[in-house]
Amino acid sequence: MMPSDRFAYFKFLLALFIFGTNGIVASFIAMSSSDIVFLRLMLGSAFLLAIFVILRKPFVCFGQPRDAAYICVSGIVMGASWLFLFEAYQQIGVGASTLAYYIGPVIVLVLSPFLFGERLSVPRVAGFMAVVAGMYLVNAALLDNSGNSWGVFCGLMSAVLLAVMLITNKKAASIRGFENAFLQIFIGFLTIAVIRVALDGLTLSIPPEDLICVLVLGIFNTGIGCYLYFSTLCSLPAQSVAVLGYIEPLSAVVFSALILSEVLLPIQILGAALILGGAFVAEVFGGKEIAACKKE
Repeated sequence: MMPSDRFAYFKFLLALFIFGTNGIVASFIAMSSSDIVFLRLMLGSAFLLAIFVILRKPFVCFGQPRDAAYICVSGIVMGASWLFLFEAYQQIGVGASTLAYYIGPVIVLVLSPFLFGERLSVPRVAGFMAVVAGMYLVNAALLDNSGNSWGVFCGLMSAVLLAVMLITNKKAASIRGFENAFLQIFIGFLTIAVIRVALDGLTLSIPPEDLICVLVLGIFNTGIGCYLYFSTLCSLPAQSVAVLGYIEPLSAVVFSALILSEVLLPIQILGAALILGGAFVAEVFGGKEIAACKKE
């Protein structure tokens, strides 16, 4: 492996571990989930825009109106998905919310034969059945112990909207890589800004003790994390991207246990294994053709 390849893997792995701490950092911010998502998207999009200007990258979206429309829809749905996800963090915890969120890509795999004409293979079906079973075990235990149906609903809605985001994003074939990431986050920011103004007006108060965590979540976790992720995506084998991607949900579950002292019941641990294992089998052995990105 060339030194440049090792550095690309290092940046990609670092990005995944950073994403795995999103819920951890958010748990230390005593603000509503909508305010947290708004600030995260605002700071993240500002950082990525600065990087885009510094690198002098061209915008190809202006010449691709159809794909640009798909990116707009994808960004809007992404903002809504993060609203539900961060609300789920506050309601049912980081570990369970992340597991629910990660069902989204599996939904896309199952729907891909109808949406993209891809083959529905046995590993995909088996993986999806395992994910559904795991989802039931994790969420049934949550409802039995806390009765928090709203938190479970938010977690599952974040997954459904993530699936919609992935589907619409995949249809924007000509807008990939770093530009794709910036546009989605910026459009997501505009979406949440409109929602916030409609519901709460223009006022926004950040408690002084939360300022550092807000900056970390927006600039480091979102801006720098997305830069590391999308700047290396093109240079890595697609299969490596698929396999290593599971570090994010695994690290989120581990971090939530070590830092937040969240405890999964034995039945939830079994459910988590079914969700992650089923998703892994469906994606890696399901015959999916993965296009990491198109080089610009």
